Order: sequence, then C-alpha cells, then structure tokens
Amino acid sequence: MVIRNEAHGGRSSKSFIDEGRLDRIAETIAAGDYLFIQFGHNDEKTDEARHTTPDGTYPHYLRRYVEAARSRGAVPVLLSPVECRSFDVDGKLVHTHGDYPDAVRRLAREANVPFIELCGKSRALLEALGSEASKRLFCWLEPGEEPNYPEGLRDNTHFNEYGASEMARLVAEGIREAGLPLAERLLV
Repeated sequence: MVIRNEAHGGRSSKSFIDEGRLDRIAETIAAGDYLFIQFGHNDEKTDEARHTTPDGTYPHYLRRYVEAARSRGAVPVLLSPVECRSFDVDGKLVHTHGDYPDAVRRLAREANVPFIELCGKSRALLEALGSEASKRLFCWLEPGEEPNYPEGLRDNTHFNEYGASEMARLVAEGIREAGLPLAERLLV
C-alpha cells in the first residue's frame, strides 16, 4: 500500500485549491485510490485567502475534492476537523470549530460520501484524558527542552509524534467503522 500525504500546513479547503494542489492530486489519483479530505481549522481564519463559510463556500470547496476523486474513479472520504485542546476553567472541553463539523457531516450525507467523525473521536479522547494529561498529545515543550524553542512552546492545535499517532489510530478506527475495503489492509 502506498500512502501519499499531500497535506500542506496552514491551508484551507479554498487556499489548497487556489494554489493548484488539488489539480496535482487529480492528475495522479487513479481508480481504486482513496482521497481523504479533512479541512476546517484554517477555513475559520478571517483572511481572504483562506476563509470559507460553513453554510456556503466550505461545502462548495469540499465538493470539488469529492468530484475530483470520483471523476478519476477514486473513493473520496470526508473527515471532520480534529478538536483543538481548549478547556474552560471548569475543565470542560470547548468546541473549537463552530459549524464546520456539521457542514462536512451534512455534505457527506448529501453527496453519499464515506465519513469519519474525527471531531467527535478526538473530542472523546481529549475529554477522557482531561486538561492536564491531554497536553501529552500536543506540542507542549518546557523552556530549554528543545533548541528550536528555547523559551518553550504551548501549542494546543498541533500534535507531537505521539498525538499524531493517536489521531492516525482514530482515523483507522473510522475507516473500519465506515466499512471501507481499505480496512482489511490496516495494521493498527
């Protein structure tokens, strides 16, 4: 099995397309391939290059990924965005993506696209770990721990290697739950 990660940091469903990145995928994707489509976090940004609206442009752009995959005989798979680590003063996890998860869920139903509920899965994991233990999943560094961040780092959005592995585990779980034939080839 060959996996090509075409993700590029900081991109939204819109900016990824505007930069020609979906075109490059569409040129090489083939029948029987899978295209995993997960955006939302950067779509929330307010700058014109990335911003989309959950009730309009976000599903519009996501639909273009679905159509690109299907036009080549590939299988599109939509995923909701992962939750960020944001706990309130009472230790309750705060929803961080507004209406974007609902928008992708709705599109998956309307377009009959396999869907992985990564927002809910990541939320359940963060809630089970709690405010303190969930830091282990993210890029939290103490001062002096990493030369590139001599003052330390408190990043509640980006995962460290362990956190990325846990998110991959949740995606594999979602692949099985969606009944995708790909599940037979998963090792986790």
